[in-house]
Amino acid sequence: MHLGAMQHSGPIAAVAAHGHYLASAGYDNRVIVWDTRSRRGVARAWHDHLVNHCAFSHDGRLLVTASSDYSARVWELPELRLRCVLTGHSDDVDMAAFSPDGTRIATCALDRCVRIFSLEGQCLQRMPGHTGNVLSLAWSPDGNSVVTSSVDGTLRRWDAHSGAALACSVLDVRSDSVEIAPDGSVYAGDDRGRLAVLRAGSLQFVQAHQAGIKKIALAQDARTLVSLSYDRSIAVWRLSETALPELLERSALPADVWARAATVLADGRIATGTFGGSYALFDPAANTWDLQDVAAGPAINAVLHHGGACYSVGDAGQVLRDGKAHARMGSLCNFLVGSADALLTGGQLGQLFDAHTGVVLYQHHAPLNCATTFTRDGVDCVAVGSYTGEVLVFSRDATGHWNLLQSLAVYENAVKGLSYCDGLLFSVCASTDIAWHRVSDWHLTRRVPAAHARIANACCSLGAQRFATVSRDRSLRIWDGDSVQTYPSAHPNSIKCMAVDTRRSAVLTGSYGGTLALFDLTQRRWSALTRPSSCGISSISWDEAGERFIAASYDGELHPVAL
Repeated sequence: MHLGAMQHSGPIAAVAAHGHYLASAGYDNRVIVWDTRSRRGVARAWHDHLVNHCAFSHDGRLLVTASSDYSARVWELPELRLRCVLTGHSDDVDMAAFSPDGTRIATCALDRCVRIFSLEGQCLQRMPGHTGNVLSLAWSPDGNSVVTSSVDGTLRRWDAHSGAALACSVLDVRSDSVEIAPDGSVYAGDDRGRLAVLRAGSLQFVQAHQAGIKKIALAQDARTLVSLSYDRSIAVWRLSETALPELLERSALPADVWARAATVLADGRIATGTFGGSYALFDPAANTWDLQDVAAGPAINAVLHHGGACYSVGDAGQVLRDGKAHARMGSLCNFLVGSADALLTGGQLGQLFDAHTGVVLYQHHAPLNCATTFTRDGVDCVAVGSYTGEVLVFSRDATGHWNLLQSLAVYENAVKGLSYCDGLLFSVCASTDIAWHRVSDWHLTRRVPAAHARIANACCSLGAQRFATVSRDRSLRIWDGDSVQTYPSAHPNSIKCMAVDTRRSAVLTGSYGGTLALFDLTQRRWSALTRPSSCGISSISWDEAGERFIAASYDGELHPVAL
């Protein structure tokens, strides 16, 4: 079957290699096995939700995949025939990996728990202890222990047979990726751009990148390590049993490459995830990229009804106006925000764009995630949240140019949502914290740690300095002064986005599972769920003229919802 008939329609979140086979896991719920000699897909399978990770068994006969449907699945190769389903986690499974002898599988999830399963699907050990989402794991070479990394800023070692906690090393910052070399050295990448090296209980650091490291990958010969970062670079490191990693090569990531996924092929080339239909290949020896058949999918990440028109933008970086091509940004964009006649967007490259023209207005060192508008002393302003926790505030001068007015270092993790009301700039963070800043002098007036039980994903203003937030914990919370009211929803998956109507009578919420639910602010009650998409709701905007909400989904569709 030709590649064109077997490819991803959304971002590729993970890649793994064994021999001449490569497996990819996508946010389109798909798993694809490719023949790297022809770059053609040879088999595919599906989960019920986003697929976050994939890994081969050491003999190459099995593949395990981890998904946001709360399961991991074991597949027989090369046909991708389902062998068993690993269940028990109560939140997204972020990673799964076979033990060195191939008899067990370790999983970690956003429920902050680590589990070990047999190949028949029996849970052998359950290992709670992390205080934040568990993002990555690696088996020791002898298969006797597992090391995990987490949002809580620790590396933890677990006895793989008894489940006992053996050791805890403090990084003080989130770590997304961990590997263990054959000599037992533990490597981890953290959100400060450091490579952490743990040997015999001693922790050392190498400043490897200018922004958070999202993925590290150990070469099959264990002589080199690859790191990918939000500074939009890939680095190759020479490893030693006694010395710290030594930089061999560094290259800028193409716009279509996602820093989340990488694996090293047997010939030394590096396969990476992308925002398109196929994986990318980097040859470190020649410092060249092969982007054959890499093209961004139709996913919409942001929708905005502004100035009488409906604008949308997504993985392809093309802004659409009422469904027609309007302007091209050239890279994945996460948000749209409008102020008077201005329209701004930004995303993966850390660039703030004029969404009408594609002109770059500002370059940040990390991806941009969300934005809101407000007026300060009669001047139009836009606040933009970054993946590294800064809130960048821009003001528009008399000539129409946007200038950086203020940079607020609010969090150490991604800013997930911003809103403004009556002189207060409100923000929510992936760490579950929320904060209020007074825009007259940028003073932090209040901060609430652990405002939600899970990642806070979005917020909106309800007027009179009241704000609403939604979260992975599937609840809506209303913040009014020092009081908070919590309203659990019927959404089966993490609530991704929200919007409020002009009269502030109702809030529409959308989930990663494709469900929508309206919350009546007067009656303080939820409507019944609807599910217009199986691909997840990415963004919601209020259409004042049409008296309706517009919800966007990751399959590129728009869904009108009457109030």
